[in-house]
Amino acid sequence: MTMEKPYVIGMDMGGTNTVFGIVDTRGNVISKSAIKTGTHTDVNLYINDIHAELSKLIEAAGGIGKIKGIGVGAPNGNYYTGNIEFAPNLPWKGIVPFANLMADKFGVPAALTNDANAAAVGEMTYGAAHGMKNFIMITLGTGVGSGIVIDGKVVYGHDGFAGELGHVNVMRNNGRLCGCGKSGCLETYASATGVARSAREILETSTKESLLRNIPVESITSKDVFDAAMQGDEVAKEIFNYTGKILGESFADFVAFSAPEAIVLFGGLSKAGDLILNPIKENMEKNLLPIWKGKVKVLFSELKEADAAVLGASALAWEL
Repeated sequence: MTMEKPYVIGMDMGGTNTVFGIVDTRGNVISKSAIKTGTHTDVNLYINDIHAELSKLIEAAGGIGKIKGIGVGAPNGNYYTGNIEFAPNLPWKGIVPFANLMADKFGVPAALTNDANAAAVGEMTYGAAHGMKNFIMITLGTGVGSGIVIDGKVVYGHDGFAGELGHVNVMRNNGRLCGCGKSGCLETYASATGVARSAREILETSTKESLLRNIPVESITSKDVFDAAMQGDEVAKEIFNYTGKILGESFADFVAFSAPEAIVLFGGLSKAGDLILNPIKENMEKNLLPIWKGKVKVLFSELKEADAAVLGASALAWEL
């Protein structure tokens, strides 16, 4: 890492928006901007839009000669190939050689991984997992993503797609249908969307009083559940206990696989704080083998939420 090139670019591609920024060696996002992701069905036109917007930031930072590389976090991003492969929520179908297209356009090296792995790299480089060699990053957003780090390296598996812990089966019989096509995935219970589904199920199958009954059942969000729980609503607290129980039991299984020092939680649902953390810890401890009891920390991410995805992606670029 030479100081002639003191900056990297981090880029987080979501289904709706693409956010990118210029990051220094200390993990400060010195400037950032965004474009809409789904405006073009031709990926080259999308990259043209990124180039137009990002070039302004690059010039302000002293020109492309100051940029070491570009790191991208993308849905179905394959670190080995630099390709985005069959991403269901993006307008470009099939296999898109995205890292190569970016490198050609900007004239600097580019690397790509999926968004949860990018978050794990960011946490290890700049956040709560700094100095840790073994941890699991769990992203609790619209879905449940995971990045597994063993001996200081992200686990990619033989094909680049290892670590889909959001799609482990937590309900063998009559599980909820998942967007991936399977039933009973952790994602259908422990994501923000899953919490809203749990709220609807409980309200429709019980007569318990709840502040949530003041909201049309189909439009309840995980934030509504959080707000009600903070006002002492028993049904809302029950929903968080149920979600935390499923997560805690799953975490105990994950610990058996990689013996992490910590499990780091990131994403919208982690804002629920102790409401989600306490049932997770209690149920994880209850289900751990004795050799791991009391050993594994459950932590919240220390990355500034607004910058976390950009920071995570940017951390990839220091290795280029």
